[in-house]
Amino acid sequence: MRPAQSPLKPFLRSPRALAAFSLASIMLLAGCGSDYPLGEAQKKAAEANTSNLRGTLTGGGSTAQNAAMNAWTTGFSVLHPKVQVQYASVGSGAGREGLLAAATEFAGSDAFLKDEEVQRSQQTCGPGGAINIPAYISPIAVTFNIPGVSELNLDADTIARIFNRDIRSWQDPAIAALNPGVELPDIPMTVVARSDDSGTTENFTEYLHSAAPKAWRYEPDGSWPNDISLEKAQGNAGVVTTVSRTPGTIAYADDSLVDQSLGKAKLRVGDEFVEVSGEAAALAVAESERVEGRGAHDIALELDRNTTAPGAYPLVLVSYLLFCSSYSDAQTVDLVKTFGHYVVSEEGQKIAADSAKSAPMPERLAKDASDAIDSITVRPVN
Repeated sequence: MRPAQSPLKPFLRSPRALAAFSLASIMLLAGCGSDYPLGEAQKKAAEANTSNLRGTLTGGGSTAQNAAMNAWTTGFSVLHPKVQVQYASVGSGAGREGLLAAATEFAGSDAFLKDEEVQRSQQTCGPGGAINIPAYISPIAVTFNIPGVSELNLDADTIARIFNRDIRSWQDPAIAALNPGVELPDIPMTVVARSDDSGTTENFTEYLHSAAPKAWRYEPDGSWPNDISLEKAQGNAGVVTTVSRTPGTIAYADDSLVDQSLGKAKLRVGDEFVEVSGEAAALAVAESERVEGRGAHDIALELDRNTTAPGAYPLVLVSYLLFCSSYSDAQTVDLVKTFGHYVVSEEGQKIAADSAKSAPMPERLAKDASDAIDSITVRPVN
């Protein structure tokens, strides 16, 4: 009789899935050795705490969420010291693959699941598939390193032409026209993009696709670019490090990770130039609508990239926690729901804002997110 094939073999043929499996393995190994990874202080808190919740919850994905996730997991451990929440900041694409392959219990993603991914998720998450829960709102900064210049005015058309390499000089007339009186040096312009499949990139290219359709020739894509030569770096942190080290560089990154020494662009919105901030990003999100054709508890948002609302900053990402709509055991459901409620609560949103400069979710959106988390159930055994 031929030996039965391991169920992991088809999974491991996919490079992304292999990365997701490796991610889960690393997190599993990292969790070994101690029930109290924060040390004696957490052990004492666990002994004194009345929470009966215990277990390990594994996830991975968005690098933009990383600072907020660190704050969430730390705050959650105080309330539930017998629970370990492990999160690997490996990029949104790898995070989605990990959840879809059942390598993790949840994922962080700066782009909601596409229709085909929702369909795939039914194999892992049951008939209801996976759901998108907004958790983290942050502007994407267009950041640069120009000696002596801390602020520039840019519009979507000019940003598009810079990143598709139609503009190659800081002294280009299009930049000068938007910044009268600003002395721009005659130094090489280096453009940096992400090397990994990134939700930040997908949001950035979606903004340019919508707001600068004549100048931008690409579809929204988390893996852009594929036909032009740019400097590339891994993760938001890698992008910011590259910009910090190289005068003349421009890039896009989650604003929470942009060093204060770097410059940031103001975006033209209507007749004004809007400074990047969490409050301005929240105004843009408030203008959004839910994606049509999704389930009642799937809160994928269609952002209005062309809003002219005063003070809104439409180059924004809404980063999601991706949960299964059902899990096979009650303990996992309890862990997922308790952690999810903490993240979208007023307390969870505040500590994210304090640590990562994110924007607290609008009240209506937070209520929808909480209701969606409540809908997660235990999957009946066949």
